[in-house]
Amino acid sequence: MTRAEQAQLAMMLEVCAFPKPGNVDRCHDYETTRVEHFLASTILARPALDRAERAVGGIGSLILDAVERTSVHSGGNTHFGAFILLMPLIMGGDIPGAERVVRETTVEDAVLFYTAFGKTKVRVITGNDLDVTDPHSCDIIRQQGMTLFDIMLYSAKNDMVAREWINGFQLTRRGADLLKAYGCGRDSIVQTFLNLLATEPDTFIIKKHGKDTAWEVMQKAQDVRNGLRDLVTFDQECINAGINPGSIADIMIAALYIALGEGWIWDC
Repeated sequence: MTRAEQAQLAMMLEVCAFPKPGNVDRCHDYETTRVEHFLASTILARPALDRAERAVGGIGSLILDAVERTSVHSGGNTHFGAFILLMPLIMGGDIPGAERVVRETTVEDAVLFYTAFGKTKVRVITGNDLDVTDPHSCDIIRQQGMTLFDIMLYSAKNDMVAREWINGFQLTRRGADLLKAYGCGRDSIVQTFLNLLATEPDTFIIKKHGKDTAWEVMQKAQDVRNGLRDLVTFDQECINAGINPGSIADIMIAALYIALGEGWIWDC
């Protein structure tokens, strides 16, 4: 299996796992985003993933390429956060290699990343100097000589996907280890997702609903793990409230990518 195929498989396995509280999966669609949009993006991203495997271009151009290729359907952003994590992992071959790749990013990578960001409808915390909706942000990036690693460092406080670049892909590593510890197949994905949800406040939830809601979701996930709450009921509560842990889903994809490369079995 090539690294690009491995990434596609990780994207597919994540969206198909069920029950996975709050997110689109094989049993739950959102009003404007459905499981087939995620699967379509998994297929459409392949040329960009192939480029990453061959190290053709920098990370900024690769993320922009993937976003443009997967923006042709009506389902909106499906894998932007996943691309941020997958591109350095594919280019570097593994987590240590990805750590090296992200530290070698350039100002041009940062500018192209902001261009890609502007093409998505990703929710952001307003009030930042580097506003993706402000065309002058790219001028600021160039003037200050900020690389894409600098951008992630700037964003890490409020974004757990950006934080992975800074902390050596710690949650990605933990997720891959959990997948292997839980065994094989779909149940392992669900249990790993639930473990991360119970221990990490999802920053996408924070941006959309606030910190209190994110901590409440964490507590409910802990209750599920402790046998005090039903997982399927919790899933439906999240769906009904529009609460989707999108950042943890992105990290799950990266964890699946690493676990697959280390021999984890998905089809048991």
